[in-house]
Amino acid sequence: MGETKKKGYPKGFWVCGCTEIFERLAYYLGRSLILIFVTASVATGGLGLSKGQGATMQSLLTAFAYLGPLVGGVIADRYIGGRYTTPIGYIIAGIGYYCGGIAKSPAMVYVMIFCVSIGLGLQKTGALIGRIVTDKDQVDSAFSIRYTLVNTGAFIGTFLVGILYKDVFAKNGVLGFAPCFKLAAISMWAGALWFFVLGNRFMGEVGKKPFKFEKTAEELEREKAEKAAHKEESKKEPLTKVEKKRIAAIFLVAGFSVIFWIFWNLAYLPVYYYWTEHMNWVVAGYEVPTTWFDAANSMFCVILGPVTAMLWRKLAARPQGDMSLFKKTGIGIGILGVSYIFFAALDMMRGGAKISVLWLLIFSFILTLGEMFFSPLGHAFISKYSPSRYLSTMMAVWGIATFISSLAYGPLFSATFEGGFKFSSVCIAIAVVAFISAVVLFVLDKRLSKLVEDEEEVEA
Repeated sequence: MGETKKKGYPKGFWVCGCTEIFERLAYYLGRSLILIFVTASVATGGLGLSKGQGATMQSLLTAFAYLGPLVGGVIADRYIGGRYTTPIGYIIAGIGYYCGGIAKSPAMVYVMIFCVSIGLGLQKTGALIGRIVTDKDQVDSAFSIRYTLVNTGAFIGTFLVGILYKDVFAKNGVLGFAPCFKLAAISMWAGALWFFVLGNRFMGEVGKKPFKFEKTAEELEREKAEKAAHKEESKKEPLTKVEKKRIAAIFLVAGFSVIFWIFWNLAYLPVYYYWTEHMNWVVAGYEVPTTWFDAANSMFCVILGPVTAMLWRKLAARPQGDMSLFKKTGIGIGILGVSYIFFAALDMMRGGAKISVLWLLIFSFILTLGEMFFSPLGHAFISKYSPSRYLSTMMAVWGIATFISSLAYGPLFSATFEGGFKFSSVCIAIAVVAFISAVVLFVLDKRLSKLVEDEEEVEA
């Protein structure tokens, strides 16, 4: 057990994790910028469209960036290894961001959205990590560290974009949208080069074949047992009972993921549409950019990633074993509910006055803490229990939950916060739903955990 604690992560893990720094820098730079670019006047370098059009374009970029992996998952699972689809995807996404850099009409922005969605769909670094980190006791902590690396890129992108387009790249009254989008393209192409060169050096044979040919030790052991029992193998071997249960568990957790991400994304909108009017955004004489709230979330992800990774490793080393994913997920949703209670308390506390924007740092910390209990562990769970032939596809199922929530939280915002209801009352109602979801996961934990247990483990 002591050796497991001291054991480091394989170098291939760091190659994949750092590759995503390039991708997230580009994605969050582009995602933050698109809303401003589309609505800025033509004279200042924008497209001069309405806020509604800008919001629609941003939501489409967010939604389809998480739907693309479903198509890419089928390709990586069955036809082309993730080692090859990933750099190709980065190149395609880079072309998309470059199209944003030369966009003079909405049509070119939609080309950007299409290319970025296809490119990110082909990225399979998460699935590759699931095969590089073979020690199950390391998987949860590895994906938490990966989340830190991912959000390092997100922090850089969201923090710098406000400075770059307004100050660094702005000339003669024309804002620097085009250079920023082109910078995102360069980041993607640099990521492709990084992955290609270091992947060949440190990742061995992992990902060179479709995932259906890269089976885990558990799957290989099961095959040996079947051969010993004189069961014939075929290339189209049906799913076993255990595999079917595990796929069902993945879909179930993805269902709770929809609830989580709807409420998580919904929490962002009051920052931009409610608290901009009811908070004082000037700190020490400087007006804080609204986009820095996104940067605060990424910063806390970077800080909390190693902390939660240590927590998962300590829990895994206990005599009774690790806490189940279902309990961890329940805690994450419960913490999300606490963040809405905090929002409600702020609104009641302020009376009719404006309060300092610094309160949002506490809210961002609570929101991020819930995220760290939820988001990285979904990928870890899938990498542990998904049948190899459906690994990328099951990873994409997690992304589909984000796709659904990205399409849903906008209309939900209009029906709740913009529906004439009291702000604090809406927050409390959302918190209640979150708490109920958390309780359900805790109550059903034993039944749900049985879905992923091997039949031999149950008998033991």
